[in-house]
Amino acid sequence: MSEPAIEHTAIEHTGRGPLSTDELAAVIGHDIPAGSYVNLGIGQPTKIADYLPTDENGNQAVILHTENGMLGMGPTATGDAIDPDLTNAGKVPVTELPGASYFHHADSFAMMRGGHLDVCVLGAYQVAANGDLANWHTGRPEDIPAVGGAMDLAIGAKDVYVMMTLFTKQGDAKLVQACTYPLTGLACVSRVYTDYATFDILTDGVHVLATYGISLADLRDRVQVKLLALARTTSASSPRVRLARYRGVSRKARAPAIQARCRSSWFGLPSESNPILLKPANCRLSRHMAAYRPTTSASSL
Repeated sequence: MSEPAIEHTAIEHTGRGPLSTDELAAVIGHDIPAGSYVNLGIGQPTKIADYLPTDENGNQAVILHTENGMLGMGPTATGDAIDPDLTNAGKVPVTELPGASYFHHADSFAMMRGGHLDVCVLGAYQVAANGDLANWHTGRPEDIPAVGGAMDLAIGAKDVYVMMTLFTKQGDAKLVQACTYPLTGLACVSRVYTDYATFDILTDGVHVLATYGISLADLRDRVQVKLLALARTTSASSPRVRLARYRGVSRKARAPAIQARCRSSWFGLPSESNPILLKPANCRLSRHMAAYRPTTSASSL
């Protein structure tokens, strides 16, 4: 069936500045479909819990899952509502909603890896134009790697949203043609929410849904990725369409592309000089990588 005609327009909000962290959290919260099972990553994404949609009775319409073993988390706890034994994965005090449940850490990861989450929202150092995600290490020797459950979420959630600032302190765009930092997941990002713009990652390119405090023309000048404008209302913006590139393709056929795209430092790819084991939680990627060793070292990629 042919796709409907696409109106190539983006909503430009040039009469204001970029979004604050709370405004950005509110935008993301508004976009999460009611009834979704959602995991909010550590850091900025935790703010989204305060801006989720509610039903006609004022009840939270999204079910929040936490990596440390809770389903049915409510907004951030304040004042007398703070219980030191009730926190999210980032150790931030939270509330519980009626019907909330608690379970073992391993069960929580089984939910993440098993494809039971509709949406996860993660922070990022870089997102590539094809949806690759780098959010656990900058590759600098002095940094301490801290991947946590990011790989499990990136691979297991049905849709992966990224919440981040668009530019570094040095002014470099974090939305790039190809990630230069160690990867968390391949072609996994559906949508990127930033202070200056919101982007859809589709198989035909990066589509701009809205800009804040910057015009589309200026945005194209500052981001070294081809940016397409696309109306938010079109059905062509189904984020899972990106997976079509791997459907019907054998592991052996896709392995070279995976290896070439996994630019990393010493802890990145398995090789004769780097005999590490990838985190078992990233099971789908691990199977691809372990079965097909690269012919060159990681440092040469």
